[in-house]
Amino acid sequence: MENISFKNTADGCTIYAAGDIDLSNSHELRKTILAALKSNDSVFVDLSGVNYIDSSGIASLVEGLQFSKSNGKKFVLTKPSTQVTAIMELARLDQVFTIT
Repeated sequence: MENISFKNTADGCTIYAAGDIDLSNSHELRKTILAALKSNDSVFVDLSGVNYIDSSGIASLVEGLQFSKSNGKKFVLTKPSTQVTAIMELARLDQVFTIT
């Protein structure tokens, strides 16, 4: 993955992911998501810059979703790239996540 950055706003925290999310770096995404959820009521993950995501990256997103649900937080995936959208639809995760 090229980079992970985040920005706190009045609405919550937006995490920006770019490049490839795979086994070599998905732990960094998971760590960032969980830290954001612990300190914000709403977390948005902008996936517009993600070229590729593997099962470990999907698992990091699922873990964030599970944490948000069990702690009454809002967790939204925003602007998924065409590649990410295709994978989410194939795995039917587009019906599990809130995606805008």
